[in-house]
Amino acid sequence: MSGPAELLRDFVNTYDVETDTDDLTSPQVLRDWLEARGLEPAADLVLARELREGLRAGLRHNHDGVAYAAPEPLETALAALSLRVTVDGGTPRLVPADGAPHRGLAQLAAMIAAAHADGTWPRLKVCVESTCQAAFIDASKNRSRAWCSMRVCGNRTKTRTYRARRQAEGPGMPA
Repeated sequence: MSGPAELLRDFVNTYDVETDTDDLTSPQVLRDWLEARGLEPAADLVLARELREGLRAGLRHNHDGVAYAAPEPLETALAALSLRVTVDGGTPRLVPADGAPHRGLAQLAAMIAAAHADGTWPRLKVCVESTCQAAFIDASKNRSRAWCSMRVCGNRTKTRTYRARRQAEGPGMPA
């Protein structure tokens, strides 16, 4: 199984904002996705999508490095999941509550705390390019990466900024 940040990134990226493509097309596809990653199955597609988009909204805040409260869509999704604290080998961690419905989604939610604990949460971000918003892990030394890909999204943003600046300068300005 991947680390918590990788798993959360992959979950958020089951929806492609740019193409409006959702990989989680049915409860069975959701169950398969969770099981393929070593998580328990869950079939509540609506809750899964709410959790995913709540995470995407939360990851937008990881660009500024300031502590924040979880956005309301994430809080709503998390409130529907039953988690408990356990101590395993002297280390506390969140796990789905015994008999809890949506155990696989609760396992995903527990990955938020695990990513905080291992220090990867602040590096988990979504692309600032509004048409993209793909999740990525910022591996830059100073944690300043803003785009999922400099080659694609960074270039789009910089080209738009350049064109807007040129247009504002007006016609007849030297190239």
